[in-house]
Amino acid sequence: MTHQTCILYGAPVDSGKRRRGCLMGPDAYRTAGLAEALEGLGHRVEDRGNVAPTDFTATPHDRLHALEETIGWTTALAEAAEAGLQDGLPIFMGGDHSLALGTVLGAMRHAETVKRPLFVLWLDAHSDFHTLATTDSGNLHGTPLGYVTGRPDFEGFPPLGTPLPQENIAIIGLRSVDDAERAALQDTAIHRVDMRDIDESGIAKPLASFLQRVAAANGMLHVSLDVDFLDPSVAPAVGTTVPGGATIREGHLVMEMLHDSGLMTSLDLVELNPFLDERGRTAQVMVDLAASALGRRVFDRPTRAF
Repeated sequence: MTHQTCILYGAPVDSGKRRRGCLMGPDAYRTAGLAEALEGLGHRVEDRGNVAPTDFTATPHDRLHALEETIGWTTALAEAAEAGLQDGLPIFMGGDHSLALGTVLGAMRHAETVKRPLFVLWLDAHSDFHTLATTDSGNLHGTPLGYVTGRPDFEGFPPLGTPLPQENIAIIGLRSVDDAERAALQDTAIHRVDMRDIDESGIAKPLASFLQRVAAANGMLHVSLDVDFLDPSVAPAVGTTVPGGATIREGHLVMEMLHDSGLMTSLDLVELNPFLDERGRTAQVMVDLAASALGRRVFDRPTRAF
């Protein structure tokens, strides 16, 4: 196993939705032993503390929730991601999924600097392909993939430069997609794997196909893991529970395949809401998945008693 420098950033983002609690996520990951798990695998771990949003002035909006704060987070996290990628493998401990507006943007900037294509693996029950104009809820954690692919109506957000190519994105685990997103996704080249696909054909084949494309292009790979990728029976600490998600074993298989590929260059751990957890159960599951992505094998895996 190649040992890496893992750079931890706390991203206590709680502006992407109205249900509060994700701001406690970074502390939960630290308490659950993320750094210790990675160090135990031989990696060097540097915790750079919590990122803070750039200065913003909140303005009331009829529909959009915490727009200016989310823009502030996007700016700050893009800078953190770009800096972290220069020094190692950044891991963003969220925080709701709006943090990916910034982390993917920062990864895009770094990829352009080193002249390599960026690919994104989105492990999520939702497609997060809304724009500011199409979101009915006004919750901006549903907009990151819309933003980074260059969809319109993101006034006030940092400029993208060249949008992320649609064909460089794979969304795996889909089972809750709004009508507006579904209509927009139909005309894209984004690779979409829903839970029926996984039920019928398994999770390994579509993931392997995507990873082969990343490898063939000498690409960088940003992985964004949402708690609700997993079934809520095993990971209840999320405000957007959707039954019928990935099993623990499917989750670990994805992570083990990512490690085997050696392609992952940055990682988001998002939507953990410790306020909704059961004795730290979900935080521990997410730490275990991150450890699998960084090289933990079956024989290394500890027994858990929840």
